[in-house]
Amino acid sequence: MPLIGYARVSTEDQIPLPQSQALNSAGCVEIHEEQASGGNRARPVLARVLERIGKGDTLVVVRIDRLARSLSHLLEVIERLEAKNAFFRSLTDPIDTSSPQGKFTLQVLGAAAEFERALIRERTKAGLASARTKGRVGGNPGLRARDPGALRKVRLARQDGYMERLSETAQDWVPHVRRLRPDMAWEDVLRIVNGPLPRERQWTQARLLRAVNAYVRDGFLPETVRDRSRRRETDDRLPAIVAAIKGADPDITLQAICTRLEAMRERTPRGRTTWQPSSVKMLLERAERLGLLD
Repeated sequence: MPLIGYARVSTEDQIPLPQSQALNSAGCVEIHEEQASGGNRARPVLARVLERIGKGDTLVVVRIDRLARSLSHLLEVIERLEAKNAFFRSLTDPIDTSSPQGKFTLQVLGAAAEFERALIRERTKAGLASARTKGRVGGNPGLRARDPGALRKVRLARQDGYMERLSETAQDWVPHVRRLRPDMAWEDVLRIVNGPLPRERQWTQARLLRAVNAYVRDGFLPETVRDRSRRRETDDRLPAIVAAIKGADPDITLQAICTRLEAMRERTPRGRTTWQPSSVKMLLERAERLGLLD
């Protein structure tokens, strides 16, 4: 399994040589170096590495702070690697997602991050309540004065909060978007994403597009997912949808696909609302002839 190294320094005065030497000693066959601030999520070198990394590869860093600016950012990167059946390893931290111990450590970190967010929310509520009882008006003086620096901080904080919320739902939509776009229209992608989700977690097209744009901007999805969808013959639409469902879960049964199609309110080729396994099997065979199945 190839080891792919990533080294990052924050300023031009720093050099990535010590990191690169450590990665080389660890057996990395490729080492990618980048100069970027830790507070900057837009890292073109990292984005290219994540796009090119393949099944069975392992992304290696010297320390996790060389890769991610926050725990939520780290979990987003690892989520993307897992979607490609790739792994992550930090040389000086006990994280190696190819091992059970490393996966357990990651789960503990995720739980700690959620606990920390809950504590921050409770402390904030308590502080605001205490201030109100003393007659103090909440709010940022810089915001009231429309200070550009304060406005920028709030904008970045909101962006970070939004990306953190997206990371909690990424497993619901990112694999589908990466696999189906731009071959399939957004309307059909949305139906496939929403198919297995309970009503309270389902997406609107506008909300999904906003999430996709944010992930493209930060390099977690390729720019090509926003390309115009390719024109598809009407007769090929149902085989493409069935192939997409099968591709997301290769072990899914014909009856389960029937249930998914009914939940999506997709009609059979004869216009019926109830699906039969024989119809799904026929569409899968047609999808295979069209080259829509891996």
